Amino acid sequence: MLIEKMFIKDLLVITPQVFEDERGYFFESYNEVSFLDNEIAVKFIQDNQSFSHKGVIRGLHFQVPPFAQTKLVRVLQGEIVDVAVDLRKDSETFGEYYSIHLSEENKKQLLIPKGFAHGFSVLSTTAMVSYKVDKLYNKEYERGIRFDDSLLNIDWKVTVEEQIVSSKDFSLMGFDAID
Repeated sequence: MLIEKMFIKDLLVITPQVFEDERGYFFESYNEVSFLDNEIAVKFIQDNQSFSHKGVIRGLHFQVPPFAQTKLVRVLQGEIVDVAVDLRKDSETFGEYYSIHLSEENKKQLLIPKGFAHGFSVLSTTAMVSYKVDKLYNKEYERGIRFDDSLLNIDWKVTVEEQIVSSKDFSLMGFDAID
């Protein structure tokens, strides 16, 4: 398992070692010992999965303490642009975002620690996304930032005409309104 640190502190890209032969492939998508060996001490308690069509944008979502979540995101089918926005006010990269293509082909994963907003857009015809979390969802502590916030200026890699966004996500506040 290759674990790479990104320019935003604590954000990690994880690339598994894939074993392929005439039957197909095998890889460990999660290994607690490997994580602990790399000083990643996260106790995941739930797995979530979503299915979306091309052009769907989900996010930017986060939960505030005490229900803030660390997420480990990967794609089971298709391709997405995955985005994490640093919301930690004491961070040197506060307000900056990182984006990465995650796909069934590259098998990469993004570890998003607490203190980040998260979202993704679907580039392929469909995509199935799976992610682990270390805290349960709690509606009362749920927050979000509009995907098209002008201060963040995120390139979702889908045209305006292709974008499919829920009414809930359209009603989210701007980055400058978060506390």
